[in-house]
Amino acid sequence: MTRKWPLLVLVTVVLASCAKDDLSLNPAPETPPGVEQQAPLQRADINRFVLRQLQEHNRFEWSMGDEHLLYSASVQTDSVMAVGYQPAGFQNIDQRMHEINIQDPVWRKARTALITYIVEATNREFPGKNYTAADLMPFADDLYLPAIDIKIFSQKIITDLRAMPEVRYVEPMGYGSEQELRSDSGCGLEPNFGIPSADYSTIAPGVKQSWHLTEMNVPNAWSQSTGRNIKVALLDTGTSPNQPKLGSQFNQGYSTSRSITRLGTYVSGWFTSTPDGPNDQCGHGTQMAGLIAAPRGTDGTNVGVAYNCNLLAIRVTGDVVINGSSEKRGVADGLTIAANDGAVKVISMSIGDVFSNSRVADAVRYAYGKGKLIFAAAGTSLSWTSWWGVIFPASMNETVAVTGVKDGLPLVRCNTCHDGDKVDFVAVMQRRNDDGRTALTLAMSGNQPATVGGSSAATATTAGIAALVWATNPSMTRDQVLTRLKNASQFYPARDGNFGWGKIDAAAAVAGN
Repeated sequence: MTRKWPLLVLVTVVLASCAKDDLSLNPAPETPPGVEQQAPLQRADINRFVLRQLQEHNRFEWSMGDEHLLYSASVQTDSVMAVGYQPAGFQNIDQRMHEINIQDPVWRKARTALITYIVEATNREFPGKNYTAADLMPFADDLYLPAIDIKIFSQKIITDLRAMPEVRYVEPMGYGSEQELRSDSGCGLEPNFGIPSADYSTIAPGVKQSWHLTEMNVPNAWSQSTGRNIKVALLDTGTSPNQPKLGSQFNQGYSTSRSITRLGTYVSGWFTSTPDGPNDQCGHGTQMAGLIAAPRGTDGTNVGVAYNCNLLAIRVTGDVVINGSSEKRGVADGLTIAANDGAVKVISMSIGDVFSNSRVADAVRYAYGKGKLIFAAAGTSLSWTSWWGVIFPASMNETVAVTGVKDGLPLVRCNTCHDGDKVDFVAVMQRRNDDGRTALTLAMSGNQPATVGGSSAATATTAGIAALVWATNPSMTRDQVLTRLKNASQFYPARDGNFGWGKIDAAAAVAGN
């Protein structure tokens, strides 16, 4: 799809470093006298380059830039860079990511050699600092993916690394989209005490059914499947410990004999590499969990799409934009946890960024290789930034991109949703004539529902539908489930240029029609 960018957008949009997490315990040292090092570009210069790539290619990857750009982006943030490695001559790593054992001697040798080079080269360029590997590496060792996260203060080191056959990529971890790109379904939403009565119906045994579920024919699917015995992994901002529907009341009413597991991989503190834990401090993850798996209970909250599925909720980010070093590492770790859980079938990621990141992409490919069906949000931004197409990681071939649309025909994207030829499915989550009326979900606490929209809500809803389909035959493969979703979609066998296969009829998908 070709887009035109209003001049106002190109002037107004600001991409910059993220200050959500600070890993600057060991700040970049001053360049010693006599050592030549090119002055780093300013953020405005980096942003102009990024915007030009977005305008010309509708995507941005760090491989599009030279070593000076990478060096500049690194030192403008926390200096942490991701270095992907492999033994020299290794072939087809993207397709084989899930097969790799990085503890094998040949892989350990490649990793050790790179770390040794970076430490020694850093100490040569900055004598007297006596850096060790522990000084330069802020995160714990990765157990599954062939990548290291390490501080690099020199453009020459970056240049040397990019020339090595053992190096797949070198990318700054801390540079990403600014906070104003946050989804309108981001942090801080409260219970909605003004929900119109037309936006829900009360069903047995005493729960509110959101209006948007009827748009995808979910209630008629429940006579055949409720998601039982299927585990969904939600990678988001965690879940609230104050919402018992995601804790002690996860099983109630018609929701029985299922489990919820709460984990955390995101590190937000300045002085620790230990993850914070599973507790949602934003609200977004709690809302997505409510859309997927809220119980069909008795206390007047909303019911989730797959109200008998098992849920693995992992706090991987602080908010919905994957734009800090800790968030990228948190997402990568969360993906490998979900990938290595044999019970997990579906992964839901209502998070993303305009910037691609190879560290996260490695983890997506690892999970994909393990047979997981990965749904990712196409993007939800302020209206003046939604000219971007599908954001990362929904833009990857290994993920299923979902966006939100308004009710009625013809399809119209939600007022802040992204669309484009990378979109695979849509879900209704906003009223056509009232942008403020969106899907019902769980609030951070209490029995009064919140409301939430954007491609975030569409993604979680679609992940729930996939769980319903998979529960009809848990021995199905990912591709078989995806085929049933496509076959039950409004445009099949055609594909729309902005909305993919379109809206799914959940009852038809569950029935295999």
